Amino acid sequence: MSKPRSLLFVCTGNICRSPVAEGYMRHILKELGMLEQFTLDSAGVDSHHIDQAPDPRAQSTSLKYGVDISDLRARNIRGRDFDNFDLILAMDKTHFARLKKHAPEGCKARIELYLPYSESTPVMEVPDPYYGDLSDFEYVHALLLRATEGILKKIL
Repeated sequence: MSKPRSLLFVCTGNICRSPVAEGYMRHILKELGMLEQFTLDSAGVDSHHIDQAPDPRAQSTSLKYGVDISDLRARNIRGRDFDNFDLILAMDKTHFARLKKHAPEGCKARIELYLPYSESTPVMEVPDPYYGDLSDFEYVHALLLRATEGILKKIL
């Protein structure tokens, strides 16, 4: 299979983990001068937060690292996403299972967990920081940044 050029990041409501992952990928690709070569987006498996901006804690933690995600808006996964993206990256095993269950037979997208792309973390899932405090968001940011760097090594 060719290297993916379109990536969709998926979490529960698309206001914490997946927009941060999209933001990091967008930020790093822009720094490399390669952003225009990729299609990036994020979505949620639940529709609780459609059209909302990312959680303020996700935004503030991202900004602390120079990544602005304030322009992103939550959306739900759509059937056409399975053919519009090369790679759909789930933040945890629950998202992965739901995506696999709803993926049409013969769809274009590969569905994978995001965190295994990290070269330096033993955990396989990105925990949901929504009910936590800022330290939980910091931890998630660190995990997502390492996974983003890992996936870039594989796709560039």
